[in-house]
Amino acid sequence: MCRWAAYLGAPIFMEEVVVQPGHSLIQQSQEAEEAKTAINADGFGVAWYDQRPEPGLYRDVLPAWSDPNLRAIAHQVKSRLFLAHVRASTGSATSRNNCHPFAYRQWSFMHNGQIGGFDQFRKQADMLIPDALYHKRQGATDSEVLFLLMMDAITRGATVPRALEQATRALLDLSHNSGTAPHLRLSAALSDGTSLWAARCASDQYAPSVYYRWSESRQGWAVVSEPLDRDEDDWVCLPPGHIAQFNGRDVTVVPFQP
Repeated sequence: MCRWAAYLGAPIFMEEVVVQPGHSLIQQSQEAEEAKTAINADGFGVAWYDQRPEPGLYRDVLPAWSDPNLRAIAHQVKSRLFLAHVRASTGSATSRNNCHPFAYRQWSFMHNGQIGGFDQFRKQADMLIPDALYHKRQGATDSEVLFLLMMDAITRGATVPRALEQATRALLDLSHNSGTAPHLRLSAALSDGTSLWAARCASDQYAPSVYYRWSESRQGWAVVSEPLDRDEDDWVCLPPGHIAQFNGRDVTVVPFQP
């Protein structure tokens, strides 16, 4: 299971989330505490927003802790909104195209979890992607299919919560018909360059963790798989079966039931 962290607020250097905290995302890539596996060594990625509508994107297949380029980029890049991810594969190959975040136009997306038995129905899942978006299918993960199905729903007018519900439900149905249990475990983060959304759900009682916290000193939201500092006790746990939208200083939490 992967680990991820996102930030929305006043511009900060990415290293303030990715590198510097005591339980930073790089630290979590070696010692995750709330995941099935402690090591997340199957690649990493960051997506960040600055002057253009589309996010910058850097992904590679090395473990996050062993790539000096990631530390250099995180040290230099200052952003008001970014997503960062360290990957532990649930079956697909370790390749750059399989690393998160994924991006399309102004959107960026990252995911932790699994659609049970995805390899058994990957062809059927790929066939759900409309022709207009299929050229964006570069890798082999269930996460990328989920993202492209969301993008299709949003293009057709769905809100982000409904788009994520529809996309998740489509893959969940395939898992029930042709896959294996657990059919769904999901935590995900998504942004359009202005707002940030985070969701958490599962088909059993083991929904992957999501926490969030407003920092007065940074004037921003951190939204994470695991708290970045063990000595901070004001992290809020997103309840399973819910999706949160972060916009400015506001957060709105609503049910999310695919």
